[in-house]
Amino acid sequence: MELTKEPSLTPAGDCIIGVECEKACADLDNRLKDSLRNEKGIIITLECNGIKDIVRAYGHPELTLTDPTSLVIRRSSFICPRTICVRADKAAADLDRNLIKELRKGGKLTVELSCP
Repeated sequence: MELTKEPSLTPAGDCIIGVECEKACADLDNRLKDSLRNEKGIIITLECNGIKDIVRAYGHPELTLTDPTSLVIRRSSFICPRTICVRADKAAADLDRNLIKELRKGGKLTVELSCP
């Protein structure tokens, strides 16, 4: 699933769950980047209008976290500058459908990354 600073998406962008984001990989705090570069678990909490969903994933030492536009949470182990974590337990299609309905209505998405 992807979050982007871009103002809109095309119909083909079915994995994009957030547009007009305030941050991309390059904007993340260096301490958070260091945490993401370990192979420990990461918890991503997504919330919109009181509806929450949680995604669990893993960091990786090869993450560059340099993309200036996007953040991508991957189910696979593929890594590129947009990747913030790998081996996620959910893709965009697996998210709570009520959360997706709120996002489609234009609700504001809040994303919290926790590296316990």
